[in-house]
Amino acid sequence: MATIHLHQTTTATPDQFLAGITDFGPGRSKIFPNSADGYLKVHSQGSGQADVTEGSNGIWERLHYDWSDPRRITMTTTDSNVWGGRSGHTYTLTPRPDGKTDVDAVVVREGKNFKGRVLAVVVGTGGKQVLGKALGKTIKAIEARNS
Repeated sequence: MATIHLHQTTTATPDQFLAGITDFGPGRSKIFPNSADGYLKVHSQGSGQADVTEGSNGIWERLHYDWSDPRRITMTTTDSNVWGGRSGHTYTLTPRPDGKTDVDAVVVREGKNFKGRVLAVVVGTGGKQVLGKALGKTIKAIEARNS
């Protein structure tokens, strides 16, 4: 199992960041490069939660999104072709006095089969750099849509 901790700062407000990562419409890959439109399926969505399948490049996962606390967004993997166990993502958004927002992200990857276990090792060894770059792209995309 791999657990990656990331921290970045954005000019977006917590509400703008939340709106970006919970926008399940077409073009989601502009916010999340690893969420191709062809994989995207919203099973249900309500106030503060959603059940969504997304992925790319042959890897998909069904996630339960919970933003009942809009400063803490959890995405728990409920099904996947590679991820299982305690897999998921958690974003904690902390507004700063200068108007910026600190974004703390925790990504947990636990493989449920051989491919998943191999990918979890890869994520555990080089994932911080790759996932950090992906978070940076997400932040830039959210900032761009709000400027």
